[in-house]
Amino acid sequence: MSPEALSSIISQTAHDLAAAGEAGQLAEDMIPQKIVVMRPKDRSHGDWATNVAMQLGKKAGMAPRDLAQLFAARLEKADGIARVEVAGPGFINITLDSASAAQVVDQVLAEGADYGRNTHLSGRTLNLEFVSANPTGPIHIGGTRWAAVGDSMARVLEANGAKVVREYYFNDHGTQIDRFAKSLVAAAHGEETPEDGYKGAYIDEIAQRVIDEGKADGVDVLALPRVTGEDGAEGDSDQREEFRRRAVPMMFAEIQKSMKDFRVDFDVWFHENSLYEGGAVDKAIELLRGKGDIYEKDGATWFASTKYGDDKDRVIIKSNGEYAYFAADIAYYYDKRHRDVDPADVAIYMLGADHHGYIGRMMAMCAAFGDEPGVNMQILIGQLVNVIKDGKPVRMSKRAGNVVTIDDLVEAIGVDASRYSLARTSYDQSVDIDLDLLASHSNDNPVYYVQYAHARSKNVDRNAAEAGVTREGADLSLLDTEADGEVLAQIALYPSMVAQAGDERQPHRVAHYLEELAGRYHKWYAAERVVPMPLTDAERQGDAEAVAALEAAKNPEPARAAARLRLNDAVQRIIENGLDLLGVSAPEHM
Repeated sequence: MSPEALSSIISQTAHDLAAAGEAGQLAEDMIPQKIVVMRPKDRSHGDWATNVAMQLGKKAGMAPRDLAQLFAARLEKADGIARVEVAGPGFINITLDSASAAQVVDQVLAEGADYGRNTHLSGRTLNLEFVSANPTGPIHIGGTRWAAVGDSMARVLEANGAKVVREYYFNDHGTQIDRFAKSLVAAAHGEETPEDGYKGAYIDEIAQRVIDEGKADGVDVLALPRVTGEDGAEGDSDQREEFRRRAVPMMFAEIQKSMKDFRVDFDVWFHENSLYEGGAVDKAIELLRGKGDIYEKDGATWFASTKYGDDKDRVIIKSNGEYAYFAADIAYYYDKRHRDVDPADVAIYMLGADHHGYIGRMMAMCAAFGDEPGVNMQILIGQLVNVIKDGKPVRMSKRAGNVVTIDDLVEAIGVDASRYSLARTSYDQSVDIDLDLLASHSNDNPVYYVQYAHARSKNVDRNAAEAGVTREGADLSLLDTEADGEVLAQIALYPSMVAQAGDERQPHRVAHYLEELAGRYHKWYAAERVVPMPLTDAERQGDAEAVAALEAAKNPEPARAAARLRLNDAVQRIIENGLDLLGVSAPEHM
């Protein structure tokens, strides 16, 4: 019996008590839609527990413990429930019979890859924008974290039935692209990097590629006019524009390849420049002007964001006629919500720690368009990543110069360890990536610990096949040991974990769940036999009763061995399902 099924039984019991008038003043409309069922920390208290009587006691006008006794009297008669006890001020502890507890094994194996998936977000389109690094260099470690977390979040949301549009926003308009082009021109001429420019070996590489590509096209890029302003700064010129025109697509291509190699496939690659070229920025501003939210002051155009809770109004067109960066944000959000294809019911933005100050203006803009902040627009702020090797921070990249890039991390520990380690910590907390630990084959390495559980389950299958142990005649009611119960209970929690991870936008819950399951499975593997094993001479030296008990433990009867083999298969399936939600492989051998 799953916790969801048990929750339904408890809910029906509450309705029955109310309808019969046995629970004081309790009415059916007072009963919550979902009754919370939890796993007791102390296994001796039962398989599951609920505080429903404590929730409803005041509404019923009864002492919670008295109401709990009424629940217990009915619940202990339900099929599959072996024992019900009331504890403390009104907790209800429930113990399932072994056959009922083990029903989840059949469910897992019947549903396979669909086990844990649900449809409660079906009919909703969620636009999930993540990474969105500037096309001025390789993806750094912060963007790499968003790639791991964002893609895992998309997979979790899809497992909850949502239509998810994975989107990458290329900031290919504005000053950062100008600085990029200036840096390339300087590198091509062997000059020092401009004060506000980009550094690193990749700048030299891209500059040379532009020169080589130009030659292949019959264009001598370095011979194009290069105009210098009076202050010695690089001015607009044919040469700089040629570097910009050729280099930006090169960086786009590098970023796209890095994402694909990291197992992240985006549905939309959106270019900021298209908002200006297509007139979307002006259209969005005029829409807000029509709502009375745009005004002119000091020669600039302002968005009256304080009307919607922002701490100050925002400039969207500067006094010199240039658009402020926020102008594109306004147009981009409106575009997401009103596209012809896959318009977003919810636009989720995953932004770096340095964007915390943007939340107020973004939510104000959402409200100005008539949407609900926090519902139609959701903003997730990520925290920093520290890369550690030999106990010291790693700060230098061979290619990027002053940052660790996605390619550096993958080269050091691989895609699986990179994705898992970055996704297993809540995005709103800083995380340390220990390269030595994640490259090791030890139980302290969380990704190895989980993957090894899967490989071990595969080895159990192989050993069983060689020994002639089959799944025929399995009696799941024989999964009655403490180790069996711990694994069964964890298996049963998987669907509710998936739903919670999606609703709370917390894919790290998947990793935590898998580590707990792997821990219980490893203990189960050490305690319970699937494949018969003869006793050693030393083991046969004890008293007859002890030898008989050990003989039974190491040589389970066929029905019990078959049941454990099916339990092993269920664990294997859930680890595969869970690792897939994180974009991590489930190896058969390690």
